[in-house]
Amino acid sequence: MHTFLIITGKFQLPVATDISKLKLETMHIDARQLNNNSIIEGDICIVGAGAAGIRMALDWIGSPYKVILLEGGGFEYDDKVQDLYAGKSIGQPYYPLKSARLHLFGGTTGHWAGMCTTFDEIDFKKRDWVPYSGWPITRADLDPFYARAHKVVEIGPYNYNLSYWQKQEPTFIPFPLDKEIVWSKMWQFSPPTRFNTRYRDTIVNAKNIHLYTYANVVDIKANEIVSAIQDLVMKNYAGKTHKVKAKYFILACCGIQNSRLLLTSNKQAKHGLGNDNDLVGRFFMEHLEIKSAELWLNKVDTMKLYALGKKAHAELAITENTQTELKILNDTVSLSPLLLAKNIQPNIKLWSKQDPRQSADALHKNNDDAGTMSKKVFMRLSSEYNQAYELFTRIEQMPNPDSRVTLDLEEKDALGVPRTKLNWVLNPLEKRSIRTIYHLIGQQMGMTGIGRVKLMEYLQDENDDTTWPASTGGGWHHMGTTRMNNDPKQGVVDQNCKVHGISNLFIVGSSCYTTSGSVNPTLTLIALSIRLSDHVKERLQSNS
Repeated sequence: MHTFLIITGKFQLPVATDISKLKLETMHIDARQLNNNSIIEGDICIVGAGAAGIRMALDWIGSPYKVILLEGGGFEYDDKVQDLYAGKSIGQPYYPLKSARLHLFGGTTGHWAGMCTTFDEIDFKKRDWVPYSGWPITRADLDPFYARAHKVVEIGPYNYNLSYWQKQEPTFIPFPLDKEIVWSKMWQFSPPTRFNTRYRDTIVNAKNIHLYTYANVVDIKANEIVSAIQDLVMKNYAGKTHKVKAKYFILACCGIQNSRLLLTSNKQAKHGLGNDNDLVGRFFMEHLEIKSAELWLNKVDTMKLYALGKKAHAELAITENTQTELKILNDTVSLSPLLLAKNIQPNIKLWSKQDPRQSADALHKNNDDAGTMSKKVFMRLSSEYNQAYELFTRIEQMPNPDSRVTLDLEEKDALGVPRTKLNWVLNPLEKRSIRTIYHLIGQQMGMTGIGRVKLMEYLQDENDDTTWPASTGGGWHHMGTTRMNNDPKQGVVDQNCKVHGISNLFIVGSSCYTTSGSVNPTLTLIALSIRLSDHVKERLQSNS
């Protein structure tokens, strides 16, 4: 039996401990420096210091509650810690799991591109042509939290109306297409905000936020009837094991790691916590991101509204009524000068290294090389540069229970936790939707005399809805593995992100998404984290 050292308040440590290493004055503790088998106690415990976890912690600064924030890594990249994310991919080819997320304070905001916009109203609705669709909340429920999320990612006003942005930038002129069919969806760009550097000092210096780095949670323990969580077990490479006790526990890891942690916590619940209905890890969704067509304009146009590199820009999207009529998925289409895009290799090819730093270097080098080459070509073919564009698709994935994350029972990581296996499964509806979307855009471009659209070869066979080219990739957007539904037989968490059947365990992040929408998930997951933070505060206040 282990003897645990109880830590409360500002920490009570034996005289023999080197207190200077623990940085007590800043409330940051390196868990490798704690005495083995320590117990840490607080009011709430947040597992994971990425975008969701840090945003929640910020919301509690100055409150009367003690918040425990656990981060498995440190403030700098550590390849041994990063290796804890390694796993196998056995379905549709995917990026190496080790390099698809960053395991350090700030999480994957360390290589986030900063693209921000909201989900559409249709994304939350039950759609008869999209199996397992329908959230228990609406877009209107998230609106006030989207507005609060803007501040943390340092973007402009909560306004995505094209008319507003045209007042700021009169050159933002949309294609004159039928607005009942194709519309221009606005985006805003974060700097991008790197949570590691932007919020490190704020968190570390907050008197009631107790940050523990190198604190990898390896098990979650419940009471005898598995109705409430009693404590978490965390380990690190220093060979230390510690426990965390709290009134409420919030998993804020990521789309794969949230489900992995529930599945591996199976000593009391045979199939894992929250998994009575075999839903944890299922419905893994990604945004298919893939080159799809070329747009050849009848006259030169720099398309400033759709050009990257500004605080805001637009992408083409299909209206809700048209999606409903044609029974297709939601998507957005971005434009890039064809002479530039032809020299950019697919992300799935570039991001192929286990070390995310090497993959990032390869991606950035290719983009830089493509930019240099396109400038040289532009000097000779300036008219063609602004007359031919590549059309790039980002489309939602149909929720599919067979697309899933499971445990690899044959291999464990260095801390004894089974590694993950990802089986990413695509569906005919996705390919049919992409083809239909470009038929619509092509018809609109032709009818208005703007230009012509040429489909890429993989979309030209109307009878082929299952074959995907080697360039098929994703956006590093892991969603759906702990999906939200008020029916325990349809989801892992309820509308307040509480795990069904467990009174004090919550999950936040894109793993809770019921459907994926067609836009980058960061702004929405931050909005959800703020909403959950308000809910937990209400529960704490009512209980006290």
